[in-house]
Amino acid sequence: MLTSEQLKTLLSEPKRIVITTHFKPDGDALGSSLGLFYWLKAYKHDVSLIVPSDFPSFLDWLPGLEHVRIYTKEVQENQKLIADAEIIFCLDFNGLSRIHDMAVPVENATGIKCMIDHHLEPQGFHDYEYWDPKAAATAQLIFRFITAEMQDAGSISADMATCLYTGIMTDTGSFRFRSTTSEIHRIIASLIDCGAQNWAIHELIYNSSSEGRLKFLGYCLLNRLEVFPEYNTAMIYVTQEDLKSFEVITGDTEGLVNYALSIKGIRLAALIIDRKEQIKLSLRSIGDVPCNEICKTYFNGGGHLNASGGNSHDDLQTVINTFKSALPNYKEILTK
Repeated sequence: MLTSEQLKTLLSEPKRIVITTHFKPDGDALGSSLGLFYWLKAYKHDVSLIVPSDFPSFLDWLPGLEHVRIYTKEVQENQKLIADAEIIFCLDFNGLSRIHDMAVPVENATGIKCMIDHHLEPQGFHDYEYWDPKAAATAQLIFRFITAEMQDAGSISADMATCLYTGIMTDTGSFRFRSTTSEIHRIIASLIDCGAQNWAIHELIYNSSSEGRLKFLGYCLLNRLEVFPEYNTAMIYVTQEDLKSFEVITGDTEGLVNYALSIKGIRLAALIIDRKEQIKLSLRSIGDVPCNEICKTYFNGGGHLNASGGNSHDDLQTVINTFKSALPNYKEILTK
């Protein structure tokens, strides 16, 4: 396994580099990737940022977004960039299945694969890792990587700070999750000092909903919310018909599960969406309710203790029934 010192030596001269992140990139995925992109470009590396899919429209203002390449739009060109890369940075994921169609090209690439991530149970495809499952966000790790591992704290520009701030803010739920440590606040202070405009970033992320998205949220809360008080659990499910009726686009379901978790007394919340090709499930919890264990046991997934995801190829009703049937197994921890 490559050390940070060895990687620093490699990066001391310009290299052909690819940065990638997981399918349907969120604020942390894009924020950390763009932050690293700016840092590498400042040292004259030839950098390509390739993502597996589109991303939410509320992120379309991020600095540097014009440099982001979507893999499926230029497959041959992107495959060549991956194959020719001397270094491939893999951010905010730790298993190649999370990059979907890019998995095989990245796996077959001869370049050094560097994983920077905070999710549990890395799958070992990489040559270098900067991994901390206790970190709140990969953007937090990119800040550490640049300032501590690469010893380059003075290089953080306003654009880099904006991207990293976005990643940390979104993955901490605007700094309200238990992963928001004193270190997070110190990093945030540094990013503000470097030029991140915290109030403007919050406005662009959270106050940019379309009328259609708000109507969709209202519909889900009125018609698709179920509460199981005996288990301090709430669930929202979304059908294919719902997605079509409200013309839901990438990002419109972001944060929906948190509405269920916001109900007084609720300790576990689920969002179950029929995406046609598979059922997607997101879990959020409070305290020591193990979302990651539930997702791993029942839904081919995993993640963090209080925030995890999974999927299933069963039909929507079967997945809903599976979730309900799992609750008695966690009744003690849900009701204590």
